[in-house]
Amino acid sequence: MHENAYETVALKHPDVSDAERTLVGRLATADSVVEVGIGNRPDVAAALADRGVDVTATDITPRSVPDGVIFVEDDVTDPELTVYEGTDVVFARNLPPELHGPAREVARRVGADFWFTTLGGDQPAVPVEREQLDGRVTLFRAVDGPGGR
Repeated sequence: MHENAYETVALKHPDVSDAERTLVGRLATADSVVEVGIGNRPDVAAALADRGVDVTATDITPRSVPDGVIFVEDDVTDPELTVYEGTDVVFARNLPPELHGPAREVARRVGADFWFTTLGGDQPAVPVEREQLDGRVTLFRAVDGPGGR
């Protein structure tokens, strides 16, 4: 697949970097996404909502999210599975290795795919396929069973 295949339209949000634009394009191939641990980085979730993706954002503390994004306070280490049920992709940006397993398990339990990025040199702690997006972002896609297609 051509590495720019997912970047198809300009985004409304100026805070979205070029690398994130490609990530948004890739995630927008799903109808629904739950972003785990949104923190203070709602730009990808907002851009996905602008593209017509149903987006739910979670974090362990209350967060402000843009219009079009639903927020639910949740912890993937002790999840409320109804938050994730029916979603296509459970996604996390800059997810630390200690949360790879719990987030993958949540996705597996609801039959969703689990996609994530890591910080810097962190390697995935679960079996993955790597997808290089525009030469800037490595998207990890969990493999090995339900939700790990």
